Amino acid sequence: EVNSLHCEVCFLRPLFNSMKRRTLLLGALALGTHAWAGPADQAPALLLAEPWQAGTDLADWWVSEKYDGVRGFWDGSALRTRGGERIAAPPWFTAGWPATPLDGELWAGRGGFEQAQSAVARQSPDDAAWRRLRYMVFDLPAHPGTFDERLPALRATVAAIDQPWVVAVPQQRVASAARLQALLREVVAGGGEGLMLHRGSSHYRAGRGDALRKLKPHDDAEARVIAHLPGRGRHAGRLGALWVQTPEGRRFALGSGFTDAQRADPPPVGSWVTYRHRGVHPGSGLPRFASFLRVRADEARFRP
Repeated sequence: EVNSLHCEVCFLRPLFNSMKRRTLLLGALALGTHAWAGPADQAPALLLAEPWQAGTDLADWWVSEKYDGVRGFWDGSALRTRGGERIAAPPWFTAGWPATPLDGELWAGRGGFEQAQSAVARQSPDDAAWRRLRYMVFDLPAHPGTFDERLPALRATVAAIDQPWVVAVPQQRVASAARLQALLREVVAGGGEGLMLHRGSSHYRAGRGDALRKLKPHDDAEARVIAHLPGRGRHAGRLGALWVQTPEGRRFALGSGFTDAQRADPPPVGSWVTYRHRGVHPGSGLPRFASFLRVRADEARFRP
C-alpha cells in the first residue's frame, strides 16, 4: 500500500534529490494549507452522510437507493452544487419549482454518472443532455420537522411541482439486517451504487452526524490534491501519485486507480477527488488500499 508511512517516505525521497524538485513540492504543499473551498457563504449547509454502522437498530431508519449522480441543492431560485456554484440548468427544467429549498441528486440512471456530470459541467445547458436527467429529491432542508415529518411534506411538494423529471426518492422501512444486506445486493446487482439510510427521528442539520448513513460494498471518501508526485518506471514523465489531504488533515499518496490518460492529465492541485478504500489503519487513520475513483463532480467544470 502506498498509504503507509514507510511507503510515503520511499515515494517522496526521489523528489528531494534536487533543489528544484524540492521547491516545487513545498510550493504545492503550501497551497494545501489554504482554505479548502470557495467562500463559505456560497456553499449550502448540507446534511452529509457517514458510513452505516453494522448492528444499528433499524427500527428508526428509512432506506432508499444511493443515486450515483451530482448533488443538486435548489435554494429557492437556482440549482447549486454542494460547493455553492450555480448550475446552468435549462429554464424549463426548474420552471415552477417552489421557493422552498430542495436537496437531491441530478441523476442519469444507473451507470450514468458521466452523463450527469457532463450535463452539469456545461456553462451553457444542453437540452438533450438535461432531458436525460432526473432530479431525485430526498430532503427538504428548511422544514423544521423530523425526517418522519419531512417525508410526507417532500412527497406533497414534488407532487405539486408535477414534472416527470422531478421525483421524490422512494423510501422504505427494512425489518432486519439480513433484509438490508439482501436489498443492498439487489441494488448493486442491478447496477446501483448502494443504499442511503435516513434516521426518522432526526432533523435536518448541516454536516455529518447520526441523521444520514450510506451503505455500499466498498468505502469511499474525498481528499484535496496538494501536489503531483512524478512517476517512475513505465510512468516516468507522467503522474506517479497524487499527494492528497483529507478533511481531517491526514496526508497520503494516492497512486493507484488511474488510467494512462489521467496520469498524463491529472486532477489539478487544489481539486477534490473521490477515492475507494478498505477501511483505515489503526492508529494513523490512513486509508487501506486507497484507489482513485474520480474528480469530485462539482469540481469538473473548473478544470483549467
